[in-house]
Amino acid sequence: MNVKRIVAKTSREAMRQLRDALGPDAVILSNRAVDGGVEVLALPAEDIAAMAPPAVDEPVVSLSHRARMQETLPEPEPEPEVTIKRRLIERVAVPTEDSAQLAQSVISEIKSMQARLESQLADLAWRDLPGRDPAGASIMRDMLAAGFSATLAREMLETLPKGDAEQAQAWMRNTLMKRLNVMQSETDMLDGGGVFALMGPTGAGKTTTTAKLAARFVVRHGADKLALLTTDSYRIGGHEQLRIYGKILGVTVHAVRDAADLRLALSELRNKHTVLIDTVGMSQRDQAVAEQVEMLCQAGKQIKRLLLLNATSHGDTLNEVVQAYQARGLDGCILSKVDEAASLGPALDCAIRHELNVHYLATGQRVPEDLHLANRQYLIHRAFKTRSLSSPWQLDDSELAFAMSGIQSIQRESAVALG
Repeated sequence: MNVKRIVAKTSREAMRQLRDALGPDAVILSNRAVDGGVEVLALPAEDIAAMAPPAVDEPVVSLSHRARMQETLPEPEPEPEVTIKRRLIERVAVPTEDSAQLAQSVISEIKSMQARLESQLADLAWRDLPGRDPAGASIMRDMLAAGFSATLAREMLETLPKGDAEQAQAWMRNTLMKRLNVMQSETDMLDGGGVFALMGPTGAGKTTTTAKLAARFVVRHGADKLALLTTDSYRIGGHEQLRIYGKILGVTVHAVRDAADLRLALSELRNKHTVLIDTVGMSQRDQAVAEQVEMLCQAGKQIKRLLLLNATSHGDTLNEVVQAYQARGLDGCILSKVDEAASLGPALDCAIRHELNVHYLATGQRVPEDLHLANRQYLIHRAFKTRSLSSPWQLDDSELAFAMSGIQSIQRESAVALG
């Protein structure tokens, strides 16, 4: 097939060139905006007609013989006008089985050809990126290698100023630091007090982090100003771990089961300076997550919700966690297991895209030593720390085009499915 590609400044100019080149019956395969104008891919009408099955040849009859046959045949009686109209409607509205199959075959072929062309064009665009924009290619390569999402990397490329690769790297890191929200000082949190609930999936480290925060409050205000609550009645001995921490710190620990228990407990603890709630861990795909959030919202008192993000989790998993737990809003997040994570890129990417305020970094099991205030410069530096070239997840420059074109194809298919 002879696919014609036309690039013009406007759609009207592209259509005019298309008519001049292929005629008014050309079939348009795709129409999209490109740098400097509009790109149109079209197919000549002859190529579409060539896909139709050949017509069955009729026997050759001379004109004189056809005339003699018509003279000998009687004149047909004129059909009523209603019958003629009905036959015309049936002929137009009810296509034959062969024509329907042909139309379906043509449509399938066009869609398949369009998908192949779009994939090839995307592959060529990303393959040409290192030569066309070396600075942009270096940013894309480094961000993907560090675990950041392709979505955030494309956003960075759209606003990348002109400059060499070194300037682009400095701009990229400074921009990420500006977009990453962190708690500047813990004084407001420790001195302001209130009710804080630590939420997150199983194994994120909520109970240990609750104990670390409790130790910091005790040092600042004393054990009599703090109370601990737990909603973890599912795990065997789940609340016993928090009771052990509370006994060491000299802090009372209360167990609650539902919203009524929570309201009653908070009413009895209204004189406490700070109340920390250790919630039960559950999968982000569990419908009970919404019930847990609703229970905290119906407590009769404002509860600040902090989400635990496991830094060792995959970026897609962290994205699902945030989407599940931020239904009624989040007041911030805490990155846990930072010491175990090979890369902080996925966790930082999730915090940046969802505009979460990072309060603390949990780096181990020691209470209260392994809890640190979030620092932008350290986090971005750690995210882009040199990774081992032997890593099976490391991309070569030649593989960048395949990776990006594949991501675009997946997003395009997802958009079609959702649409």
